Amino acid sequence: MGAVDSLPDDVEVLKTLLRARDAELARSRAEASNADALIAHLRLTIEKMQRDLFGVRSERKARLLDQMELELEELEAAATEDELAAEQVAAPDSDVTSVRGFSRRKPSRKPFPAHLPREHVVVPGPTACACCGGTRLSKLGEDVTETLEVIPRQWKVVQHVREMFTCRDCEKISQAPAPFHVLPRGFAGPSLLAMILFEKFGQHQPLNRQSERYSCEGVEPSLSTLADQVGGCTAILRPLYDLVRAHVFAGTRVHGDDTTVPVLAKGKTATGRLWAYVRDDRPFGGADPPAAVFFYSRDRAAEHPERHLADYTGILQADAYSGYNRLYAPERSPGLITEAACWSHGRRKFFVLADIAANARNRARGKTSAIAPLALEAVKRIDAIFDAEREINGLSLAQRLAFRHERVAPLVASLEEWMRAERTRFSRHSDTAKAMDYMLKRWSAFARFLEDGCICLTNNAAERELRSVALGRKAWLFAGSDRGGERAAVMYKRARRLPRRP
Repeated sequence: MGAVDSLPDDVEVLKTLLRARDAELARSRAEASNADALIAHLRLTIEKMQRDLFGVRSERKARLLDQMELELEELEAAATEDELAAEQVAAPDSDVTSVRGFSRRKPSRKPFPAHLPREHVVVPGPTACACCGGTRLSKLGEDVTETLEVIPRQWKVVQHVREMFTCRDCEKISQAPAPFHVLPRGFAGPSLLAMILFEKFGQHQPLNRQSERYSCEGVEPSLSTLADQVGGCTAILRPLYDLVRAHVFAGTRVHGDDTTVPVLAKGKTATGRLWAYVRDDRPFGGADPPAAVFFYSRDRAAEHPERHLADYTGILQADAYSGYNRLYAPERSPGLITEAACWSHGRRKFFVLADIAANARNRARGKTSAIAPLALEAVKRIDAIFDAEREINGLSLAQRLAFRHERVAPLVASLEEWMRAERTRFSRHSDTAKAMDYMLKRWSAFARFLEDGCICLTNNAAERELRSVALGRKAWLFAGSDRGGERAAVMYKRARRLPRRP
């Protein structure tokens, strides 16, 4: 109680103290991230020196080096991200002057290779003195700032030449401001940064593989340097991520889904989750652009979608994951989220039992399996609904509703009546009965698309967005850390775009 009593009553003084505390916390976090990155760098260096001294001892040692390089990549990126965050909090215009900034010690930069072509971009000098306005200027010299840039399969160094002039009237020196860099004190141009990010998150190429490929082309950026660029870009692009997220959750309906992401942990690989939420209004003629936003979590607990959708009120098109259940509660605050089920998930359970091709393959291997005739009939009935729905992609809400009432509603009613009649013939342990129960127990959610023209028949839009993650798992094997998973979530919302077809 004494500590509280000692605080000043002035609101502005309290705000200054809070900003100073935030700046100090950001600086401490940046120092901790830097220490972790330094430790990982030293461990990797020692391991490589031992390998050079004693030779490659086993395949396990080679895998260990790859794992350590991935850990270093994640820690370096996190350290740069925290450093930029600390600089932003302790910026001069924040009125926080009592907290010193934090600048991470980095290895000295090597000169750019001499064989790279130089492109001179001369920045026009001032025509008048910035101090007195005099026009009698005399050139003193020039500053040259080099930026490493890339043209696909061709590297170059862009030299920005800034001429300096002195005023013969007042002897003040005038010079154009330094060129803009995406990252403070960065040497990589915007095209190079875009390529690094696209290769990592779009083409699923880890930074150590990128570094090796660039070395073969005559440029040798280290793994640590590339990780710096990724961490810095994540911090710079965070506001864009927030804008895309706001746009997605402003939609009347969003698609939701998740997939597994292996995450490196101490002595093992844990299973994290990458969640995707997609807004795509094109099926009902919406003019707003489609977009997708991603979130990362260490597990699949219900608290994660509840946090993602905390402020959302609208329609959620998703599978039957029980973690969404509390979102559909009528008493939910700030409002109700309407459940819309995915017919592709319902159809899939019948299709597995009626897959003729898989049955033929099993019989060729000598395995006994049979096609469930009622499952095959269910697939045919559901496919008739899909065929009808294809005719209204892109039409207006009113047109979609009118078509559904006339053509689709009778098919849905017939399917429900048929399934409820056939369900009585099976025990609860039958696979066909389980497939029927999946839909019948959630029939109101499956049939809701008949009442609202903006609801789609399936959740395929979200599944298409997560396809890139599934493909990437084969290349990068696992995320290096939880922070790495969060960076991937920020980047994937830009690296992936929805197909043009509705």
